[in-house]
Amino acid sequence: MPVSQLLIILGLGILILGLVLQFAPWLISWFGKLPGDVDYRTQNTIVLIPFTSMIILSLFISLLILWLGK
Repeated sequence: MPVSQLLIILGLGILILGLVLQFAPWLISWFGKLPGDVDYRTQNTIVLIPFTSMIILSLFISLLILWLGK
């Protein structure tokens, strides 16, 4: 795949993500709230570690790359 096509696809992906964040934030409101995601809060500290969400995102991206590569 030429670099120009890769940049176009990457740009379109970023555009779509930006539109979703702007106009439909409920589509990604699940991120960081799944079982297995660490959410530790005290009076002065907030620690958010989305383990499960990142695994799902990694699987999705891996499948997307596998699909686009063929």
